[in-house]
Amino acid sequence: MNKTSHLLSATTGVVIGAIVFGAAPANAQLAVIDATSIAVQQALQKLQDQANNFLNTITSQLSLNGPLASLLGSNNYGDVTTLLRQGFTQNANYSKAQVSAQRQIADASNAAMARFERDKRNAVIRDEHVVSPLHCAHLDNGQTITVGAGQSWKVATAIQTVADQRGEAAKGTPSYYGAAQAVEAINMLHYSRYCSADEAAAGLCSASQRENADQRASSLFGTGTYDGQDGVNSANDFVTNLIQPIVPTAQRGAQMTSLTAKEASVRRRQYESRVSLARSVLNEVLAAQSPSIPLNAAQKQQMQNEGLTVVDTGSWVQALQLDVHRRYSDVNWAAQLQSMTPAAVEREIANELAVTNYLLLENYRMAMKNASVNATTLAAVAERDLQTLKPAVELPTPNLSN
Repeated sequence: MNKTSHLLSATTGVVIGAIVFGAAPANAQLAVIDATSIAVQQALQKLQDQANNFLNTITSQLSLNGPLASLLGSNNYGDVTTLLRQGFTQNANYSKAQVSAQRQIADASNAAMARFERDKRNAVIRDEHVVSPLHCAHLDNGQTITVGAGQSWKVATAIQTVADQRGEAAKGTPSYYGAAQAVEAINMLHYSRYCSADEAAAGLCSASQRENADQRASSLFGTGTYDGQDGVNSANDFVTNLIQPIVPTAQRGAQMTSLTAKEASVRRRQYESRVSLARSVLNEVLAAQSPSIPLNAAQKQQMQNEGLTVVDTGSWVQALQLDVHRRYSDVNWAAQLQSMTPAAVEREIANELAVTNYLLLENYRMAMKNASVNATTLAAVAERDLQTLKPAVELPTPNLSN
C-alpha cells in the first residue's frame, strides 16, 4: 500500500509540472494533434486508473471478506457497522431494561417491606387482643364470688329466720313453754354435739369429737370454709351461745293485756330487736364461710399451693381469699404477668380494681351493720344512764291546801 501511494504522488507531480512549466501554445495552422496534450491525458488517465485501483483495494480490504474485516472477527452476522449499531442498540436496551428492573425490584422490595410491617402490626394488634389465661381465671373466680355472695345471703337469711323465731319465743320453740324448757333444750343440744370429757365423766353424755366447739371462737373463724354441715352447726351454736343462749319465756294471755304487761311488751320488743341485730351481724360472718359454691380446678390448685386442705365446695370468703392470694403470692401468676402484653396488663389492673371496688362495697355493707350496732349500744347506754340518774336536788312537795 506504501508503494502505490508513492507512485500516485509522483504521477500527480509530473502532470502538474507539465501543465505549469511545459505547456506550449498550439498553432492553428498545424495539424490538430498535440502530442503533449495526449501525453498529459494519458498520464491523467493512468493516474485516475491507479486511484480507482487504490480505492478498490481499500474497499476490498474493508469488505466483509477482506483482511481488515477478518481481524475484527467472523462476519457471518453482518458488517462491522451493522454489528456495532446493533451492539450499541442492545446495550442501550439492556440499560433501559436494567433501569426498569431496578425500579421493579425497588417497588417489590417496598411492597414486601410494607406487607411485612403490616403483618408485624397486625400481629401486635392480635397479641394485644388475645385474652390472657389469667383474665379467664379472673372471670371464673369473679363468677364464683358473685354466686357465693348470693348463696351466703340465702344461708344468712335462713339462719336469721330460725334465730328470730327462737328469740321471740314463737310457738313451737322451747321458750314458748317456759324457761325450764329453754334451759333444758340448750343443754341437751350441747350434750348431743359437744360433750366434753368432764361432762362424759359425770355421766351426762358421751364424749364428742367436737368437744366444747359451741363455746370456742375457732368454730366461727376458721381457714375460710367450714368443714361441711358439722362445721356450720358448730359456728351457729357458738353464735347462739354468744348472743342469746337462753330466751326469755314467751308472754301469753294476761301477761300481754294488763297495763304493766304493756310496758313489759315494749321492753321485750326492744330486747328482741337488739338481739336480732346482733345475731344478724354474726349470721353474715357465719354464712360467708359456709360451703356453698363449687370450686374450679384453678382454685383447688391455689389451695394446694397455699398448703390448705383442698375441698370441692368452698365459701364466699374462700373464693375471695384465693383470688387475692393468687395475685399476691402465686408464682404462676407472676410469671405470666411478666410475659403479658401492655393491653393484657391493663386488663389485669382493671380486674384488680374491680375486685377492690367489690371489696369496698362489701366493707361498706358491713360498716352499715357495725354502725347500727354502735348506735344500738349507744342507745342502751343512754337508757341505762337515764334509769340510774338521780336528781341532784330534792324536789319540794307541793302544798295542796293552798
